[in-house]
Amino acid sequence: MKKLVVVILSAAVLTMGLGCGWSKKAQYGTAGAAGGAVVGGAVGKAAGNTVLGAILGAAIGGAAGLYIGNYMDKQAAEIKQDIAGARVERVGEGIRITFDSGILFDVNKAELKPISKENISKLAAILQKYPDTNILLEGHTDATGTDEHNLEL
Repeated sequence: MKKLVVVILSAAVLTMGLGCGWSKKAQYGTAGAAGGAVVGGAVGKAAGNTVLGAILGAAIGGAAGLYIGNYMDKQAAEIKQDIAGARVERVGEGIRITFDSGILFDVNKAELKPISKENISKLAAILQKYPDTNILLEGHTDATGTDEHNLEL
């Protein structure tokens, strides 16, 4: 019976949080609580109290999820506010920052334009404030030409 309660509670919380158009922060908190309840229930079962384990797991998981969601939301908002010409989107657990290649580089050149250097420096300063963020860079200097030529640039 206790397992059934934990599973139903976890499923209900997860479904409500992810299906209602909530903010990313709320979604992460809900998902963390649901995951924590499941893990906590399993740990609690081993310790002899499934319900208490599920409650503690939900609390810890929810707090962790809220922290991560808030951390990423703050970072995305700061980037959006401070970096001109960048499209900033929250995607899953991450942030996608898109610059138009024509803004950054002249055609057939590998040297950043002066305004681009300024924006990249601002972005680097923001990213340094968030040391727990992993960074993946993708792209080319130029949208024209072959991949091989652009890799050479």
